[in-house]
Amino acid sequence: MPRGSKASYTGKQKRKAEHIEEGYVERGVSRGEAERRAWATVNKQDGGGNKRGSGRKRASRGPRKRRS
Repeated sequence: MPRGSKASYTGKQKRKAEHIEEGYVERGVSRGEAERRAWATVNKQDGGGNKRGSGRKRASRGPRKRRS
């Protein structure tokens, strides 16, 4: 059973996790382990929960270099 609440995830992320979980179960992984792996995959792909809007994939690149 996952430790955290999944309330902060979007509907799309929840559906994605459910689909991934079913794939693992079909391959013979236990339900609990499949759920854990599914949420780990969603977190890796989407950067966790409660993220909406355009441009959410952009990572900070640190300070900009000045041109001489």
